[in-house]
Amino acid sequence: MNYEKRLNIKSWAEEDRPREKLASKGARMLSDAELIAILIGSGNREETAVELAKRILAFVNYNLNELGKMDINELKKFKGIGEAKAISIVAAMELGRRRTDSGSEMKRKITSSNDAFLEISPVLSDLNHEEFWVIIMDRANQVIEKRNISKGGVSGTVADARMIFKPAIERLASSIILCHNHPSGNMKASNADIQLTKKMVEAGKSLDISVFDHIIVGNNVYYSLADEGLM
Repeated sequence: MNYEKRLNIKSWAEEDRPREKLASKGARMLSDAELIAILIGSGNREETAVELAKRILAFVNYNLNELGKMDINELKKFKGIGEAKAISIVAAMELGRRRTDSGSEMKRKITSSNDAFLEISPVLSDLNHEEFWVIIMDRANQVIEKRNISKGGVSGTVADARMIFKPAIERLASSIILCHNHPSGNMKASNADIQLTKKMVEAGKSLDISVFDHIIVGNNVYYSLADEGLM
């Protein structure tokens, strides 16, 4: 008898198989590894889908936010993860991000830099490249829309005044908040950030659109140029 023989998932008790467990007990009863195992479908010759999922989670210290930062090529470095499985994981992470971003159908009101951070954090906190966004608001400081203006590399992005104010003008906005992220984790505003902000404040005056703040987002932290008196 081979005491070292490994069991594949089909050999597990039905209540221990991720798909069957989800169907009978609900998604909330599954561990993160079991949910990821369902996404990837199968493991490899050396490990089950659940074991492969656990190995991926261990690599990101069991932090789903860190997993959400991984792109297709990074995921493909794990033995047993091809392009199709990597795409499934990336798509699931993006759906989770969008679900968080959707939130309530009620308009959210921005009354502080922390409110602005909570509004934009779901789309900026876990990126490994820079993006520039604007939060567009009405006269009551309620969010009308969030709009991506540009995407950049690891160290920077380009924000054009015409592109920044275009969606605000289209939506008849009264005010906007500038937002971008620092993947490096450095939360200080650069001279370029400060100069851009002042330029946008002046441009907004001629359009009767106030620029309330410029939020720099890191990993679950933020820096407000308005709070720091740099507007």
